[in-house]
Amino acid sequence: MMTIARLNWPLYFAAVLVLTGSVCVFIGLPGSEVRLACGLAFAGSGYFLFGSLGVSHQIYDRSDLYRWGWLQRALHGASRGQFIFCHSGFDDASCSLRERLGDVGWLVLDHFDEPRMTEASIRRARRMFPPVAGTLQAAFDRWPVASESADVVFGLFAIHELRSEAERSAWFAEARRCLRQGGRVVLVEHVRDLANFLAFGPGFLHFHSPASWRRCWKCAGLHVLDEFRLTPWVRVFVIGLP
Repeated sequence: MMTIARLNWPLYFAAVLVLTGSVCVFIGLPGSEVRLACGLAFAGSGYFLFGSLGVSHQIYDRSDLYRWGWLQRALHGASRGQFIFCHSGFDDASCSLRERLGDVGWLVLDHFDEPRMTEASIRRARRMFPPVAGTLQAAFDRWPVASESADVVFGLFAIHELRSEAERSAWFAEARRCLRQGGRVVLVEHVRDLANFLAFGPGFLHFHSPASWRRCWKCAGLHVLDEFRLTPWVRVFVIGLP
């Protein structure tokens, strides 16, 4: 949760200012209309501040997400000779995942593209958490990986940074090219749904709908093998060759 707060601190700082300001104006100025506006501002900023941080705490600190118990289901039946971990400039999981799965046949690909990925939070993340040693810079649609060489491709909270369906379809096409027969893509993402809207407000528009994700992997000739939730706000898609 604290990492989320650090990466998005301007938003949370603004919420604190609105929260504090609305209380001060409510106390200092009479009038029902002014106080109604202050009450609405207080409620909205408070809901965003405590709701989104509370949900982030549940996801990143209290759920099974980084305890990796869910991997047993996601990787059931998969070979485990070669893993590829893809991120878009912020890698807070590959080291932990590598410890969990072992060090044999492991590649970390960084798809960060400065002209394309312009969000301030990604740039802060890149400064705060530089890529781990051995990370390979790789365009999202051209990976320095041999065809049919990988058993599992991981994309954890990263591929949504490819904003268009064409870009995400190209990423899935590269994953398909790199997968051996029987291989799979493990995609972990927030999606654009009611639960994430209630948690993050308009911020849920940064995520993509399940229907959009499905169009992307189907365009690449892949299909879903399994789908499940880690929390009400996070979904795991296990995607493979037909």
